[in-house]
Amino acid sequence: MEIPEICCYCGGTVRLVPANMVYGAAAAKRLKLEKEMFYQCQNCNARVGCHRGSKRPLGNLANEVLRLKRMETHQVYDAFWKSKGMIRTQAYKWLAERMQIPEQQAHIGSFEMDQCQRVIDLCREYEDLEVA
Repeated sequence: MEIPEICCYCGGTVRLVPANMVYGAAAAKRLKLEKEMFYQCQNCNARVGCHRGSKRPLGNLANEVLRLKRMETHQVYDAFWKSKGMIRTQAYKWLAERMQIPEQQAHIGSFEMDQCQRVIDLCREYEDLEVA
C-alpha cells in the first residue's frame, strides 16, 4: 500500500500518529493498540491503521462512513468464510475470483463503498444459493 501524504477527501496533510492520538491513551490501551500507528488527516480525521508493529498502511485512507462500511463488510465476510471452513488465503482467493480482481487487490482495507457492498452481496448470494 502507498503511504498517504495528502488526504483524498479534503487535501489536508496526513501524518503518522500513535494510536493514543487517535483513540486516547485509555482506549488505545483497552483496545491493545498502544504501540500501533495510524496515518491520519490532520484536517478531516480520515485515517488508516498500520500493520502491527510497522508503518505499512493496512489499506487506503477512509472517512468515518467508509470505516463503518469496511467494518460491516469484514463482519459479514469473516463470518461467511469461517462458516464455510475456509482459511484466510482460500477466502481471499475466492473473493478475488468473484470480484474479478487480482488477489493482491482483494483487501477490504482498500475497498471503496461500492466494493464493500459488492462483498456483502456476494456473501449473501452465495448463502442463498446453498439454501435453495
